[in-house]
Amino acid sequence: MANRTVKEAKNIHGTNPQYLVEKIIRSRIYDSKYWKEQCFALTAELLVDKAMELRFIGGVYGGNIKPTQFLCLTLKMLQIQPEKDIVVEFIKNEEFKYVRALGAFYLRLTGSALDCYKYLEPLYIDNRKLRRQNRVGHFEIVYMDEFIDELLRSDRVCDIILPRIQKRSILEENNELEPKVSVLDEDLDDEIISDEENPAEMEEESKNKTHKRSRKERSRSESAERSGYNVRSRDYNAELERYQRERDRARDIPNSSSSSRHHYYEERDRTLRSHGGYERDERYIRDSKRHETRDSRSDRERERERRDRRH
Repeated sequence: MANRTVKEAKNIHGTNPQYLVEKIIRSRIYDSKYWKEQCFALTAELLVDKAMELRFIGGVYGGNIKPTQFLCLTLKMLQIQPEKDIVVEFIKNEEFKYVRALGAFYLRLTGSALDCYKYLEPLYIDNRKLRRQNRVGHFEIVYMDEFIDELLRSDRVCDIILPRIQKRSILEENNELEPKVSVLDEDLDDEIISDEENPAEMEEESKNKTHKRSRKERSRSESAERSGYNVRSRDYNAELERYQRERDRARDIPNSSSSSRHHYYEERDRTLRSHGGYERDERYIRDSKRHETRDSRSDRERERERRDRRH
């Protein structure tokens, strides 16, 4: 049968290689037109030509679960089980990006954890764009390094459940894998070396930064003094006298009662707080409350005197 795995194929992760694809998706692939017309009797050599014709990656799409060509070729590789050298050549192919993506996906399905980290992590420097067909059937743009990161970190890619692999930290502890070296670290080292080679420029740059910082602080302090935010530098007695004048003026308001004056003081306090008047001087706030209490007491005393005069 054309859908059977070759006799020379070895079990992968303890099972038939084709069984790494779920049964319902596998049956859809067998029934697809692309599988029947393009994948029949493909060998490892002819598979390269078909991989070079790929224009997007993806799993299944549509309501009736149609497989993409990328998924059909993946199942064909699981069926014929090409040699490891051929798969490595797929991954190292720099001219055809979809050939590289197909080889990386197949290696993640069938390879060991050590091989996955060894051959896939160097692809993080590949930032070429890939077209991916989603479940709805629309195309979206992903990058090669993003696709590789999904293969190493996600549980399901292109609608296929990926076999579990050991974490990188465990392989490093067992001395099976070298510690990961990021390309960004090399760039940072180059910048540090270039800075060390020009100490005069570093010193001049630090002086400029210090000068700019001091100038900003000076301008900030001057603006703060102009706006009156420096509350502690004010004369406390002058502020208290101004507050008493405004309190006396509030007493002279015709038909003013304790509640209206209290409302007046609340409005005034709100205005002062919005301008930073009460934010840093707690004594000023306590004195203002004390004066309000005296005003309320004096109002009660005057009201009591009016009643006594009437009687």
